[in-house]
Amino acid sequence: MTTIYRVTVDIRAPVKDTELRRRVETAVTNLFPNAEPVVEKDELTATVHDLEHFSTCLHRQEILDTARSEFFDGQGGNRFHFSLKKAAAFEGRVNFAVGETDELGEIDVTVQVDEPTVDAYIDHVAPETEDGKPVE
Repeated sequence: MTTIYRVTVDIRAPVKDTELRRRVETAVTNLFPNAEPVVEKDELTATVHDLEHFSTCLHRQEILDTARSEFFDGQGGNRFHFSLKKAAAFEGRVNFAVGETDELGEIDVTVQVDEPTVDAYIDHVAPETEDGKPVE
């Protein structure tokens, strides 16, 4: 049986005066290719309804455990939040932002899960691993 996930992924990133707007747009679309970024004033926003490509990146980079930790740390109610480094995203890599905020700011991602549950969606995007391999 195929599970249907209903999620809304809100993406926000500052666009500093010292940055090229299209580089920030590229950073976002490299990890979220269905995003259609809009830049108003000094902030980029976008919305997508899945994390399939992002999940593929996590699998390829073999950072599922790190992702799960970030997702569960940012969980609250029926949503979870995480932040990504823009420079890595520009190169098509996932690098979670932890600690001090980068001077250019970060890509902030909030995932609202309507169906089925946050835990189930996290398991879908970043499954548990055993000996470094996904347990699906």
